[in-house]
Amino acid sequence: MSEKQIIKNLIVVSFGFLCLFTAFQSMSNLQSSLNKEEGIGTWSLATIYAALVVSCMFVPPILIAHLGCKWTIPLSMGGYLLYMAANFHAIWGTMIPAAIILGLGAAPLWSAKCAYLTEIGVWYARATGNTDDAIINRFFGIFFCLFQTSQIWGNLISSTIFAPEAANGSELIVFTDLDKCGANFEPYAPSNNTNLKKPEQSKVYTLCGVYVGFAALAVIIIVFLLDKINLEKDEKRQGKPSAMLLVATFKHLLSSKAQMLLIPLTVYSGVEQAFFAGDFTKSYITCSIGIWNVGYVMICYGVVDAICSFAFGQLVQFIGHIPFFILAFLVHGGVQITLLFWIPDPDRLIIFYVLAALWGMGDAVIQTQINAFYGNLFKGHAEAAFANYRLWESAGFIFAFAYNNYLRTDIKIYVCMAFLIVGMVGYGTVEIMERSKSSRSVEITKS
Repeated sequence: MSEKQIIKNLIVVSFGFLCLFTAFQSMSNLQSSLNKEEGIGTWSLATIYAALVVSCMFVPPILIAHLGCKWTIPLSMGGYLLYMAANFHAIWGTMIPAAIILGLGAAPLWSAKCAYLTEIGVWYARATGNTDDAIINRFFGIFFCLFQTSQIWGNLISSTIFAPEAANGSELIVFTDLDKCGANFEPYAPSNNTNLKKPEQSKVYTLCGVYVGFAALAVIIIVFLLDKINLEKDEKRQGKPSAMLLVATFKHLLSSKAQMLLIPLTVYSGVEQAFFAGDFTKSYITCSIGIWNVGYVMICYGVVDAICSFAFGQLVQFIGHIPFFILAFLVHGGVQITLLFWIPDPDRLIIFYVLAALWGMGDAVIQTQINAFYGNLFKGHAEAAFANYRLWESAGFIFAFAYNNYLRTDIKIYVCMAFLIVGMVGYGTVEIMERSKSSRSVEITKS
């Protein structure tokens, strides 16, 4: 594959995921506010990630081995399309089955994408004379730069559709007991807050229709524009029983100390995303300034996330992973402490956007650097490693969404902080192990 073909395929994968997650991420941001009856929204999200955990254990190696990376991606995207359609009539009987199907397809979707980008990244590095780590980081940075803009388009759509007819904000915000928002928000308690009411059904139908269209477009882009590739170890895989592939996935988890140490940080990746999508949007934004403002604040988050994803992906080859993980620890830790004490105030809208921007900056590090770190650390076991990545990240999502309707928001913030601290300690230990291993290799080579 030529250098131009590699870049073309990188862009095709990125735009396919951009269209798909323009629909899914925005819909996920709204679930805690839009489908809050009996917790259907957040329970459907928990179900997605529970199914994803099961899928991570069994599906990706088998599906990728039989279909290849290219055809695994659009097939898995079909589950997302079904979930978008289920929101037309959001009841237990539609949302939960659709969530299960989506979750089963999500693991092979992300594993195939990561394996695809890692493979063409290695090819591009060989063709251009760069190091594998530098190009893999660059490719993941470009991917997440485009991918994170889905927050912009999806949330712009939702805010436009849900915008109330009145233009004067003071007339719209009738809930004045703001002490019950933010860290003090209790999702299980009855409330007379009109901001928490579901939008008109006609607007919900319009939103779902637009999102189904974006999901369908994603499938079309991948099917017709993405080139098929054979992973370098496909020849070795031919004829092997599927059980052997499953054993390889579990063996990687149990035999790799680095993988074990990265589990808390990988779990945090899911917990922090779930908190921001499910709790920040409802406890801070919807509760105090209305659901129509969720999209606007999340656009700010998406823009900063996208810019930082690209910038960090370019800079990591010069300064390494460590400074960025320190940045994520300080930024996310600082925001979480702020959220514990800040009472949302409609008269100070800028604070909503600043906190969202800072969270986006930290998330850019978590998403790009963990993905790239996995890609570089486990180059010889990319599929099994990324399946484990999705498994433990999904565990974080399940954990956070499962308790979403039962805990006060301040307790959820403390949970986030605990995973952040333990996760960074685990990551630091892996860095020390790898540097020690490299030093020993250099000494052996010299001797």
